[in-house]
Amino acid sequence: MKNQDSILIFGSSGQIGKSLIRKFTKNNFKVIAVTRSIHRKGYQIKTQSNYGYLELEEISSFSEENITRLMKKANICINLIGILFEKKENHFNLIHSDLPSLLSKVASKNSLDQFIHVSALGIENASDSKYAISKLSGEKKVRENFPKSIILKPSIVYSVDDNFTTNFMKLLSILPVMPLYYSGKTKFTPIHVSDFTNIIFEIIKNKIYAETIECVGPEVFSFKDIIFKILKSIKKKRIVFSLPLPLAKINAKLFQLMPKPLLTIDQLKLLRYDNIISKKYKTNFDLNMDANKKFDEEINRYSYNWTSGGQFSKKIKE
Repeated sequence: MKNQDSILIFGSSGQIGKSLIRKFTKNNFKVIAVTRSIHRKGYQIKTQSNYGYLELEEISSFSEENITRLMKKANICINLIGILFEKKENHFNLIHSDLPSLLSKVASKNSLDQFIHVSALGIENASDSKYAISKLSGEKKVRENFPKSIILKPSIVYSVDDNFTTNFMKLLSILPVMPLYYSGKTKFTPIHVSDFTNIIFEIIKNKIYAETIECVGPEVFSFKDIIFKILKSIKKKRIVFSLPLPLAKINAKLFQLMPKPLLTIDQLKLLRYDNIISKKYKTNFDLNMDANKKFDEEINRYSYNWTSGGQFSKKIKE
């Protein structure tokens, strides 16, 4: 039997998932958080919740049988699962296209009230990127399977729990130089995780259906702007230079050999395209769902960890 106001979250251990658990359980929503490993991730998920409103579910595989069992417990499903690089069995088409297709199909079969799928901003024109192609394929399948679904297309989502600002804080605290790809001109509209969480909360609270929404913050920055803002925040001075594309490709090929690549060839291709609103869809601002967190102010709340003497700082000759 389905419980009213029960939210099933796939991808609950990431920064967005943990923020959603905090928001929804605080507001007395029952949350069912799905994980592949309770032993590795259960504790960090549990610590985010309001006591009594969280149920952890471990599944060994995303089979239709397992997903159906979980869907029967909820009336709302949120899919946050995504990858930035391919690894072993986790390839883009499987994670970004096949899995959302299966989730939305099962959600429709079980008559869920809402299905919210998180995709990505700035991918419409990136026809040479496997990441972008798989994301667009996933959006299409979700819309076909669950016509009243909500598809969210956020720009970079950042916070102390992210893999973007914190990675650059780490790199810039230890490296004497920082290369810029495409001269650092690529534009972004970063949105803080709390603002993005509030958007999802308002969508569910106000029963919004059948929309594709581009989710952006209040400011537009170039990649170069972001690097210098992070440098200022961690109180470091570094040599920042433009790396010619042939050398950038060599750089990416070397980086993608790492267990957790700093850059891949596919990501380099994606960096050619601005990560800003396309004007093809409504934005969160169009729907009166503001995102007001300012980038400088928010990164300053946690950047001290990478300043000299901070928890994660490394000594380097300035």
